[in-house]
Amino acid sequence: MKPHHVCALLGALILSAAPVGAMASDFAFGVIGQTIVTPNDSAPLAQAIMESDADNLAFVVADGFKRADESCSDDFYQQRYNVLANAKNGLILALAAGDWSECKTAAGRADGIERLNRLRELFFSDEFSLGASKIPLLRQSITPKFRSYTENARWEVGNIVFTAFNLPAGNNRYRTEAGRNSEFEDRAIATREWLRRTFNTAALRKSAGIVLICDGDPFVKNGQARLFESNARRDGYAEVRQQLTTLAAKFPGKVLLIHNRTDTKALHTDKITWRGNMGELEVDAGWVKVSVRTGTPALFTAKPGDTQSPMQPQ
Repeated sequence: MKPHHVCALLGALILSAAPVGAMASDFAFGVIGQTIVTPNDSAPLAQAIMESDADNLAFVVADGFKRADESCSDDFYQQRYNVLANAKNGLILALAAGDWSECKTAAGRADGIERLNRLRELFFSDEFSLGASKIPLLRQSITPKFRSYTENARWEVGNIVFTAFNLPAGNNRYRTEAGRNSEFEDRAIATREWLRRTFNTAALRKSAGIVLICDGDPFVKNGQARLFESNARRDGYAEVRQQLTTLAAKFPGKVLLIHNRTDTKALHTDKITWRGNMGELEVDAGWVKVSVRTGTPALFTAKPGDTQSPMQPQ
């Protein structure tokens, strides 16, 4: 095992073993949704980071960092990396569809797979979060079979297991063209194994809860035309939805799924909707503060993050 792998694992063990009563018992974390409204304007993202930095948070997750209609160039990626890395809190990136899956070359050809590999090199080069406060992460890439999937990360705070995984909006990047789904199929295998390990870890730790953070909503059924219609297509979230439902039903604690807002449901960014022990929270522009209160029936509560005066143009 590489030295930095050892450091990350030791850090994760120290973090998860924190005594109950300090950060281990009650804490809060932030989730930044899709903040970019105007292409090539990173000010809203920087504003959300500044606001969340001003709060007392264990960490922050950015659920994506760019719109699909913004550049996918190396220079643009570096610019947004700099914005995220400037956070004072530990900041974990959960990839969104706009970050990679919709990217195209200058000739208009799909370029998502190459851009995903570039993002992995730039944003997930070690086993720590971005930001000034380094959060130790356990990446799926530590397993040789899944060494490419550096973006899938797990960490623990107190008695809660967190994971960020790559589940893009837009039917999970399922392609209807023949021979175009190798990326989808390989990632589906990695996702299935990563979720299984996450729930197993939480069960072994006797964790009170699990928090799953991704881009797409796996409980939205995509492309559900009638079976006899010629335009019926595969639901790219079907396997993940079934697995999450099965795993959550067997888990004795609470499971909170956080994803970016979709156009098909009327949820609010300050409300967690529960189905049994599984809660769902959609995030929109700005950021959301999620509080963890161990020993309470709900365990998780959410509210919009505190806002400050808009940043002045540089």
